Amino acid sequence: MYVFVLRCFQVIGREARGVYNAGQAKGMTFWAPNINIFRDPRWGRGQETPGEDPMMTGSYAVAYVRGLQGDSFDGRKSLAGHLQASACCKHFTAYDLDRWNGITRYVFNAQVSLADLAETYQPPFKKCVEEGRASGVMCSYNRVNGIPTCADPNLLTQTARGLWRFQGYITSDCDAVSIIHDAQGYAKTPEDAVADVLKAGMDVNCGSYLQKHTKSALQQKKVSEYDIDRALLNLISVRIRLGLFNGDPTKLPYGNISPNEVCAPAHQALALEAARNGIVLLKNNLKLLPLSKASPSLAVIGPNAYAAKTLQGNYAGPPCKTVTPLDALRGYVKNAVYHQGCDSVACSNAAINQAVAVARNADHVVMIMGLDLTQEKEDLDRVSLSLPGKQQELITSVANAAKKPVVLVLICGGPVDVSFATNNNKIGSIIWAGYPGEAGGTALAEIIFGDHNPGGRLPVTWYPQSFVNVKMTDMRMRSATGYPGRTYKFYKGPKVFEFGHGLSYSKYSYQFKHPAEMSLYLNQTKVQTNSDSVRYALVSEMEKQGCNVAKTKVTVTVENQGEMAGKHPVLMFARHERGGEDGKRAEKQLVGFKSIVLSNGEKAEMEFEIGLCEHLSRANEVGLMVVEEGKYFLTVGDSELPLTVNV
Repeated sequence: MYVFVLRCFQVIGREARGVYNAGQAKGMTFWAPNINIFRDPRWGRGQETPGEDPMMTGSYAVAYVRGLQGDSFDGRKSLAGHLQASACCKHFTAYDLDRWNGITRYVFNAQVSLADLAETYQPPFKKCVEEGRASGVMCSYNRVNGIPTCADPNLLTQTARGLWRFQGYITSDCDAVSIIHDAQGYAKTPEDAVADVLKAGMDVNCGSYLQKHTKSALQQKKVSEYDIDRALLNLISVRIRLGLFNGDPTKLPYGNISPNEVCAPAHQALALEAARNGIVLLKNNLKLLPLSKASPSLAVIGPNAYAAKTLQGNYAGPPCKTVTPLDALRGYVKNAVYHQGCDSVACSNAAINQAVAVARNADHVVMIMGLDLTQEKEDLDRVSLSLPGKQQELITSVANAAKKPVVLVLICGGPVDVSFATNNNKIGSIIWAGYPGEAGGTALAEIIFGDHNPGGRLPVTWYPQSFVNVKMTDMRMRSATGYPGRTYKFYKGPKVFEFGHGLSYSKYSYQFKHPAEMSLYLNQTKVQTNSDSVRYALVSEMEKQGCNVAKTKVTVTVENQGEMAGKHPVLMFARHERGGEDGKRAEKQLVGFKSIVLSNGEKAEMEFEIGLCEHLSRANEVGLMVVEEGKYFLTVGDSELPLTVNV
């Protein structure tokens, strides 16, 4: 994933710089990536994030930032310190609720345990800063354990700048400083709010609050000139690295990039590749897919079949060109009859009888349903995990009437409960397309008709509708009595689909190329015993000895046993022998993921590096990362390798 994400954002960074060089953009500062954990399936902004796993999200963040900002850290002296564009890790931190049950992100106080903060919420930001070397960080609207994030010196100064050695500017989310006084009542006066954020380490206010109240805060001696100068230095230093004060942009290190690169053929090809990689085949009973290109007729039904804008999702610029799913499918079957089925995605009105009549006369039926930005987006969290309105009734009615099992396509950012479809043999295949972008319709049609072998995996757990009984404001990751926990790592409850689930038109097998068991040792590290009588070592102590010595390489043989070539993601998980039994340890956790392209019948070896500090550690109750002695199990698919950690 890392290499592909890097390629995508290298292109985005180059296109952005090309537009700037031509004088068509005011600046080169981008407030992205959004690397908050997709903790709750109802979150409207979850579609902006890479998913629910901290390790995967951290890897995405590094690739995103490195790609967007350019090659200034690759050793080339000519680019040293220069930025192609500026990336900003947001929203720092524990931000994943916008508006739910009358509670808004502006006043929400996220109560987060030290363990969850250390193990789930903070790791993506740590990697974004330390490995990605992001030039910007955005503090969030919400409070964390009573303190507004933009006014928390522990977060901004001690953690980001101190522990992680962040060098760049810290901005508020828009009007986040004003709400510290106006909405949260945390600061008694506007001047106190200004003093709180500047002294905490924030540099830039998105909004006008600092512009209006900093002078009076200085006059009241609540802030000093040093506080203001420090903030200006952090901001101006990034602008200097962007070359914004150097005159003619074409004379800069990235000045040779032309706006003609925007929508270049190679870039559009990459958009198609991204859409192909992201689409997930969830169900394919009786090998309904791929459909035959010789199909005499096709019915395409659903409100998302001919909605080009829906493909873009949240925060998208104008596409180079867009092919809707309907148009792309008609490229394979000219006799493709379309019926919208619902008046909109909300589907308050459904023309079920007319859709059924269309389905009865077709050889195959593809239903393109799901959500759009009227259902989920920034400032709009969902209250239900079911498909909106009469969508389920429409799907079931069409499936029952069709000659053959139907193909159900879901275009949506967040997960939906489609249990009714997973258990219905009249619905032979289910595809999740996400919001696949300008080339999403083409990629979808290629998969349906077998010109591309799907290999996508779900980046989030798909929960049943009953999960809405869990309060969205409950930030606990770990399960407890009466509380099922969250994400694949800690959730104990029924699932519609597992994190990492995804089918292919080929079958793949896995085999560890190792002895029956492997061992790692906590060499020269002080060992303690916890309340479970399990011996452990602190990662902070292990780092003094060098965590590099506590690593091993694991090789997995992967074989494509199907009839089609395919790009196949290989996911490796680890679990402690006591994983999940008491709510302290994860059920399992992702420790590696790589993709491989294999022809039919081909096999190849893939190597993963497993480290005690990075992969087998967990947070204890006071938020310290520890590595426990005992037996762990590495798993890829249904293949398992025991690994023992000894003192």
